[in-house]
Amino acid sequence: MKKPVKLLMAVLAYSVCVIANAQVQMNFKFDTPYGKNSAVGKFAELNGAKIYYEEYGKGEPLLLIHGNGGNIESMGNQIDYFKSKYRVIAVDSRGQGKSELKTDSLTYVQITKDMEGLVNHLKLDSISVIGWSDGGIVGLQMGISGKSKIKKIVTMGANLRPDSTAVNSYAIKDIQGMRKMVISKIKEKDTSENWNLLKQLSGLLVDQPNIPTKDLSKIKAKVLVVAGDRDIIRNEHTVEIFENLSKAQLCILPGETHFAPASNPEVFNAVANKFLSEPFKRPDSDLAKAGQ
Repeated sequence: MKKPVKLLMAVLAYSVCVIANAQVQMNFKFDTPYGKNSAVGKFAELNGAKIYYEEYGKGEPLLLIHGNGGNIESMGNQIDYFKSKYRVIAVDSRGQGKSELKTDSLTYVQITKDMEGLVNHLKLDSISVIGWSDGGIVGLQMGISGKSKIKKIVTMGANLRPDSTAVNSYAIKDIQGMRKMVISKIKEKDTSENWNLLKQLSGLLVDQPNIPTKDLSKIKAKVLVVAGDRDIIRNEHTVEIFENLSKAQLCILPGETHFAPASNPEVFNAVANKFLSEPFKRPDSDLAKAGQ
């Protein structure tokens, strides 16, 4: 990962560790150089920027979207697991990894358009999505827009708004402090980091997203809403997302944080795989029928 990106992830990881009183292990070491694999890596010109992606495996398309400050390598545990079951398409979101930024104000709407553009570029009839953090938000926004046919969405640690009703206050405080530091570095004309990129990435977290809860009703895909019980996202907000989706299942991972896809990939991947591979069902519907 690029150095500025590591700085942003470190702030988030530190926040989680303090509250959860546990150390989050995020070691991205794989036999395959995910994110830097010249044998499979490609660029697509999308919405004025070159967006980098890699493909692994065969079968039904599965789009992997990483979180804020991450890249393809961040989803390495998911690529390793799912590439034997699906045609895995892992993407560096705009401004991250090898993908170009080409904007002065990065938004989730823009990233969503990039992902939809890639689906069109690859001429995919339908896809499923695993999105982590920012990627989970983008997965929901793709479902809301309806411009890509999506079968299933696994959204991990997503939120609809950036305020304290959705995000734990300690995380908000840390990111606001970081953005102030970034802005001061820009004013000082410091060149030790890519402060413009960090400003836009932190802006995503502080000011976005702003998704009306009612918009979730537009999602036709089946959705698995996942979070750790010590997530950056408030548990009640994760439940709010679940309760406003017409076809959804909920999984609050016990003893896990926002970083479960990396800190405990065995559990996260097993839960995601069960949802993706099995027919969707709502047990409450079966109970309702039994009571008739």
